[in-house]
Amino acid sequence: MRLPTHVRIIDVGPRDGLQNEKQPVPAAVKIELVQRLQEAGLKEIEVTSFVSPKWVPQMADAAEVMAGMQRQSGVRYSVLTPNLKGFEAAVDSRPDEIVVFGAASEAFSRKNINCSIAESIERFAPVVEAARAQGLAVRGAMSCTVGCPYEGEIAPEQVGYLAGLMKGIGVQRVDVADTIGVGTPRKVQAAIEATLKHFAIDDVSGHFHDTYGQALANTLAALELGVWNFQSSVAGLGGCPYAKGATGNVATEDVVFMLHGMGIATGIDLDRLVDAGAFISDFLGRQPQSRVAVALLNKRAG
Repeated sequence: MRLPTHVRIIDVGPRDGLQNEKQPVPAAVKIELVQRLQEAGLKEIEVTSFVSPKWVPQMADAAEVMAGMQRQSGVRYSVLTPNLKGFEAAVDSRPDEIVVFGAASEAFSRKNINCSIAESIERFAPVVEAARAQGLAVRGAMSCTVGCPYEGEIAPEQVGYLAGLMKGIGVQRVDVADTIGVGTPRKVQAAIEATLKHFAIDDVSGHFHDTYGQALANTLAALELGVWNFQSSVAGLGGCPYAKGATGNVATEDVVFMLHGMGIATGIDLDRLVDAGAFISDFLGRQPQSRVAVALLNKRAG
């Protein structure tokens, strides 16, 4: 078994993590978080979402955050754009990549965005076309790839179906996301294998939630297949809206600690990453949701 020698991490904390927070987070704090993440060595950061403030008030300052960032060369900044209106607003902020999304569960798609999987992808087609015409990269987030809060277990064939639709509209790379964190290693591998029928290994990333404590095991399962792109959230930001009180995204600190312990390079400075997580956790008034961060912060205090 040959594991990757290097892993690239996309930190989704500023967007996927913070959008679940009830208390408003000022643009200045978000900008500082992005700054700290890139200083820690992150080369890809999911910064914000150009959505209607009515639906996601936390992301109402998307343009302000993008304008206020100190961009570093070699860092890719991505934003979520749910429709053409969102894309048009995003373009002025000069993102490097836009993110569209779809669910591998018909029930989830209908409950969330009131249309079928196929219809949701049709809606994104003009967004992808416009982005590619402007020379922007396009990533597709595939949610509920192993389990759905309404449908239960998701068959790998459904994941392959979604991946094929995304490929068909010009999406360049995709995230295999275990949105509710119910996945276990073999199920995650089956979802990834279904995706690999449509996308090359370099264009597939793992996005695992830690609701049931399986995210690191699932990361290792993906590594065993050769996946070397992963998404995680500094300090474990982001809850799971379908499991009350549960953690959401796996903490970037925990993933980095595991990878470094396996001799896999990330280019990330773990101490600086812990500092970034401590910064945003202090603002939110709680401890980081990262076991590694808590352990290292306790060690420093001792």
